[in-house]
Amino acid sequence: MQHKVIDTKDVVIRFCGDSGDGMQLTGTLFADASALYGNEISTFPDYPAEIRAPHGTVSGVSGFQVHVGSEAVNTPGDYADVLVAMNPAALRANAKWAKATATIIIDTDTFTEDLIKRAGYATLDPITELKIEDRNIIYSPITSLTKESLKDSGMDQKSIVRCKNMFTLGMCFFMFNRPLEYTYAYLEKKFKKKPALIEPNKKVLFDGFNYAGNIQAVANTYTIKPAKQEKGTYRNISGNQATAWGLIAASEKSGRPLFCGSYPITPATAILEELALHKNLGVKTVQAEDEIAGICTAIGAAYAGNMAVTTTSGPGLSLKSEALGLAMITELPLVVVDVQRSGPSTGIPTKTEQTDLAQALYGRNGECPVAVIAAHSPSHCFDAAFYAGKFAMEHMMPVILLSEGFLGNGSEPWKIPSMKDYPEINPPIIESCEGAFQPFARDPETFARKWAFPGKAGLEHRVGGLEKTTAGVISSDPQNHAKMVAERAEKVARLANYLPEQKVIGEEKADVLIVGWGGTFGHLFSAYNQLVENGESVALCHFDFINPLPKNTADIFARYKKIIVCELNSGQFADYLRAKLPQFKYEQFNKVQGQPFIVEEVVNAVKNIL
Repeated sequence: MQHKVIDTKDVVIRFCGDSGDGMQLTGTLFADASALYGNEISTFPDYPAEIRAPHGTVSGVSGFQVHVGSEAVNTPGDYADVLVAMNPAALRANAKWAKATATIIIDTDTFTEDLIKRAGYATLDPITELKIEDRNIIYSPITSLTKESLKDSGMDQKSIVRCKNMFTLGMCFFMFNRPLEYTYAYLEKKFKKKPALIEPNKKVLFDGFNYAGNIQAVANTYTIKPAKQEKGTYRNISGNQATAWGLIAASEKSGRPLFCGSYPITPATAILEELALHKNLGVKTVQAEDEIAGICTAIGAAYAGNMAVTTTSGPGLSLKSEALGLAMITELPLVVVDVQRSGPSTGIPTKTEQTDLAQALYGRNGECPVAVIAAHSPSHCFDAAFYAGKFAMEHMMPVILLSEGFLGNGSEPWKIPSMKDYPEINPPIIESCEGAFQPFARDPETFARKWAFPGKAGLEHRVGGLEKTTAGVISSDPQNHAKMVAERAEKVARLANYLPEQKVIGEEKADVLIVGWGGTFGHLFSAYNQLVENGESVALCHFDFINPLPKNTADIFARYKKIIVCELNSGQFADYLRAKLPQFKYEQFNKVQGQPFIVEEVVNAVKNIL
């Protein structure tokens, strides 16, 4: 059989196995190697929802999908060109994501009668039962080969078997002509304190590479050329890491130290962990005993003059709602990051959704509007976090930043920016005043009050949840209450004066305007491109700023015959638009499955209303 090296524009690989098989690390290393090689990438880690599901069961399957391309990559891909299944359960859970032309690599050592039954198959022939006989299936005794590779390593059998993910990674590196040097460097760094593990891991990676080169089953290998990118320094970054760095950047630009008070919760914990690494930049972090304590420490830090942050997911945002109302009525700057997950209640903690929008907009008692911003890609989380901090401090109010598990855990290449390209942040800090201090007197343009830190003579004032006058005196006067409620709402509304105009991708006038927000951008943009290639009259309008909406939103909507709002919930943004801009009719396409859109789904939804 003659070996061919085939140039391809892009490829989607899905690694899956038991939660202890190291599939997240395997996928991350393949993605990192591809990013360092110069490819465009987009990743989608797909964790099991149970903390420790029984070994070999479908509920315990962990997956990692990576889309690698020589041109722009906007999504992790809908279906896989290569599926790596480390056991029968992984194959059963993920066979549906393999293309009809896919190559499937399986570890035959794990396809025992016991594990096949445990995975829930009706027969002992998973390939036939799943109807995937026509795929290019590579049957490899990966576990046995890993044991053979490391038999002289001095490692115990359990540790040796744990290295089988490296053997699999080596096979995939061969198939796609990935260099091994990047991963060698990673292993040297990771095991710097355990040098005895460096060479065994290098060896099993190399042996997997050689094995794939020597078996007839891998007839062809593929090359994905580096992408043409703007000049600059790039790195692969996850959404949670980008969020943390964006917050640090806002702290630097404002001159205010960063404080984060949070309680760990999936999938937001990594933001707190990343911030905790940067004490050298003046970052202070507190892992509080619960969600309420987390936000209350942040409010206290804001009162004391810090750029204050708290991070959470949907259930935690529920618990923070009363304290968020306190931040709003005291008019203190606070960034609340909500990395959304499937709900309600505990829901499916490791799966992504956009179902917290209504909670972010309305989930507090009383008339309590807060600004809401959404990130649209892993790298955009940096900008979204930066501007959330800027708006919170300059306008003296809480800002909710909505991310999603898909963004927080996913990653993509990011051109590291120069901070000189970002605007200064100028909080309305007051050092002294003539006469009696009026803590809730407002800037005539922004309606923001002054930020007076404790300990400043002449600036003593009251804060708290009770209604107050402009002078900070507690008041139950009906007219004063109406006045203060209106002013706090007006302050949020006036933020629209400081937002960029909403942009549209595509024709200024078209038959259908696709509308989305948050992390669906890549899928909607891919669907838009596909529809345009098919000659359809469509445009895309994707929102990063939700409350308030950009000022030109109504002008945009008026130019299109039909509007379809696509979101990963039951229609929360569509309902919000109906309330804000009732003069337009909104079609909907919704998905609530704990999974991102599939591009084909969006394409078909738009075609149905054309």
